[in-house]
Amino acid sequence: MAIKFQYNKTSLQQLNKQLRVRERALPTLRNKEAALRVEVKNARNTVEEYERELARKIEAYRHAVALWDEFDNSLVNLDSVEVGVKKIAGVKTPVLQEVQFRVKDYSMFNKPTWYPDGIRVLQELATVAIEREVFHDKMVLLEHARRKTTQKVNLYEKVQIPGFQDAIRKIKRYLEDEENLSKASQKIVKTRLQAMEEGV
Repeated sequence: MAIKFQYNKTSLQQLNKQLRVRERALPTLRNKEAALRVEVKNARNTVEEYERELARKIEAYRHAVALWDEFDNSLVNLDSVEVGVKKIAGVKTPVLQEVQFRVKDYSMFNKPTWYPDGIRVLQELATVAIEREVFHDKMVLLEHARRKTTQKVNLYEKVQIPGFQDAIRKIKRYLEDEENLSKASQKIVKTRLQAMEEGV
C-alpha cells in the first residue's frame, strides 16, 4: 500500500498524526487479538465437551432402543430458546439463557411407566444439543473477529506503520535538503554582494 503524501510540512504533520494513532492503537489491537485467541480456544473446547457429553448420553440410552420405538415423540416439543448477547473483547456473542419445552398431556395409566424418564431424557439431549450449537456459533463469531483483528494488526505492523515512517523520513530529508540549498544559495548571494561592494 503506497502512502500518498506531498513534500511539505502540512503533509508531514498529517503523517505524524496518523502514525501516532496507529502506534497507540497497536498494543490495544494485540491485546484484543490475544483475548480473542483465548476465547476461541475456550469456546472450541466447550463445543468439543458438549459433543462428547451428547455422544455419552446417546450411548447411555442406546441399550433402550427398543423402548424408544414405543415412545411417542410428539409428546415433547421445543417451545422456545432464549438467547442473550454478551460482549467479549468488543464482539457480541450469543449466550443461552433458557430452553423451554412443551409437553403434551398424556395418560399415565395408558402409557408405560418410563415415559416421564423418557421425556426428561429427550429434554436433556435437546438442551445439550442446543448449548453445543450456541457455543459453536459463538466460536465462529469469535474466530471471525480474531482473524479480522489479526489482519488489522498485520496491516498496522507490516504495512502502514513502516510506510508512514518511510514517508516521514523522505519528507524530512527533502525539507532538510531544501533548507540546506536555501542556506547555500543565500551564502552565495551574500558573498557575491560582498564581492560587488568590495569591487566598487
